[in-house]
Amino acid sequence: MKEKIFINARIIDPSQNMDEEGSLILNDKGKVSAIGKNVKKTDANKNAEMIDLKGNLLIPGLVDMKAFVGEPGYEYKENFRTLSQAALAGGVTSIVTMPNTKPTIDNVSMVDFIIRRGRDKANVNLFPCASITKQCEGKLMTEFGLLSGRGIIGFSDVNKTIQNTELMSRIMDYASDIGVLIMQHAEDYELSKNACINDGEIATRLGLQGVSSLAEKIIIERDLSLLSEYPCRYHINQISSKQSLDVIRKNKNNGKKFSVGVSINNLSLNENDIGEFKTFLKLSPPLRLEEDRSSLVQGIKDGLIDVIVSDHLPEDEESKRLPFSQAATGAIGVETLLPLSLEMYHNESLPLNKIIETLTINPAKILKIKKGTLAKGSDGDICIFDLEAPWKIDADKLKSKSKNTAIEGRNLQGKILMTYLNGELVYSN
Repeated sequence: MKEKIFINARIIDPSQNMDEEGSLILNDKGKVSAIGKNVKKTDANKNAEMIDLKGNLLIPGLVDMKAFVGEPGYEYKENFRTLSQAALAGGVTSIVTMPNTKPTIDNVSMVDFIIRRGRDKANVNLFPCASITKQCEGKLMTEFGLLSGRGIIGFSDVNKTIQNTELMSRIMDYASDIGVLIMQHAEDYELSKNACINDGEIATRLGLQGVSSLAEKIIIERDLSLLSEYPCRYHINQISSKQSLDVIRKNKNNGKKFSVGVSINNLSLNENDIGEFKTFLKLSPPLRLEEDRSSLVQGIKDGLIDVIVSDHLPEDEESKRLPFSQAATGAIGVETLLPLSLEMYHNESLPLNKIIETLTINPAKILKIKKGTLAKGSDGDICIFDLEAPWKIDADKLKSKSKNTAIEGRNLQGKILMTYLNGELVYSN
């Protein structure tokens, strides 16, 4: 591999508090060897490849903490190859994959299979999760120690919650002993049974069963109480309401150590967008009030929410084009994660550096992986984008195998130009 030098770039790297015009050099092993405003063209080899970015932005490759890959069992929805293409087109170079495949990733042989398969087929850095409980059923714990020894990055039952408090206390106790990451989906089963939309006026008007934000708040309060007894690495996958945020603020102010994620869908849409039964906006947790959405944005600003995730969940057309209550839950989002997040910069809700921080170094720190940074010696995983370029979402042009985007036809500002993985150009627009 030839050495590369990127010149005339606006480099933003929150891990180094860097936001400056400058250059970046990748050595012949694909690692960052020099970065910043003091790097000159003469610092690179004579035969280095020079890439002039003409003032466009250069940031670390994004780290997406929650995406579903259909292998094994749901290859008709998404596979490693199509997920990689979608991710790289969105500037995402590292993905945490969810274990709710068929069969579930809950034993050593499945972990070995998924890691081997990912290595052969995927073009991105994959970090697989295993389930917290066997088959994600919330009854029997999986072998945390054994599975993390085989390369599992964290444990999650994805969109199911550990309902049994006694079991959750044992999980957190064991996790604190061996230092593994627990990623919880916060939703009380009894309060959310058969629900498919936020509880309120719109649910009533559409005649649909609603779920109150109380279902989320109760689980968060329970888990954070347990965290006082069993201080493990605990992460709330996604929150969706102002009420949850109040609980999180109180606990973080009291010095409790845990992390919180939010889906880009809950930051950019609210329940009014569902209109007349738009099933592509049936999500979990559901879209809530505008007041909830704006308080989540403020939550990022205040440092209460650490990470923005795509919650990429591909579903085929047949399972979405059904009556709202029967339709599958979820939307694709890995390719549009950054452009949609940039909306919050363009409408002056959030500073650009804060958005990039939640998509790069914050998830990397939570996962304890050496990604999300362009510090000297780190991997050359880079996303280059034009902050101002306008474009319109057309589902048919998205790279994902499934086309269930929640934001079809939306006008966005901010376009990915190039993505580099370990110093190699893997996507160019």
